[in-house]
Amino acid sequence: MRRRPNYLAGAGSMVWLFLVGLPLYVMLAATLRTRQDYAQNGPVSFPDTFTLDNFTGAFDSGFGRYFLNTLVVTACVIGIVVLLVPPLAYAIVRSRGRTTSAIFRLFLLGLAIPAQAVIVPMFYLISEAGLYDNLLGVILPTAAFCLPMSALILSGAMRDISPELYEAMAMDGASPRRMFFQLVLPLSRGGLSTIVVFSALQAWNGFLFPLVLTQSDSTKVVTLGLYDFQTEHGIDIPGLLGAVVLSMVPILLVYLFARRALVQGLMGVGGK
Repeated sequence: MRRRPNYLAGAGSMVWLFLVGLPLYVMLAATLRTRQDYAQNGPVSFPDTFTLDNFTGAFDSGFGRYFLNTLVVTACVIGIVVLLVPPLAYAIVRSRGRTTSAIFRLFLLGLAIPAQAVIVPMFYLISEAGLYDNLLGVILPTAAFCLPMSALILSGAMRDISPELYEAMAMDGASPRRMFFQLVLPLSRGGLSTIVVFSALQAWNGFLFPLVLTQSDSTKVVTLGLYDFQTEHGIDIPGLLGAVVLSMVPILLVYLFARRALVQGLMGVGGK
């Protein structure tokens, strides 16, 4: 039996496509226009002439330095999370002691504490440690706030590993260390991909810690560097959107290549 076309669903899809596509068009079109063209013709009109000055101007204004700082912060946060969370999650999953369970519950309290609630003591702690206006002072608290969620995601992925596999390796005389490297890590690739993407998103889009814990231009990240396009006389909207597009590209690529692992891991099936 031939099914009738669903015109209502098609119309709804077109409306959704318009609502999503219009902001993207406005943003991308503005990056290829001059400031004068944007002011005269409005944001929705098609550019009269195309220019790449908004992208080159962003780097000329120091945005390249902010971009590099953000890459350093993101890479270091991912490194800390990947180094600490897998053995922590493995201990949580394999341990049967009450102490480990209590520590894990205490560790998960970090999910209930927003960064805004601890930013003042964090500022004093970082200042006393001599890390104020230093990228390390941004990396450490950002990684700390990524650890609870990452541990929850990866421990859920490791629990999906069949107990029979552990028993088989134990019968072969495998040590816990060998089980961790030869069994757990290979079967937890989905969960590992998830915590990498999650940590990258948190570090790349971080705003509060860089705002409070840094001051000089040499330690600015892209989220703070966007303020440079706002002056007392107005906002360079094409230049600002050009910088926004540049800042979106790396994390968008990471998300596109690992979006399936991210969604599956957050749903609790990252280890399958």
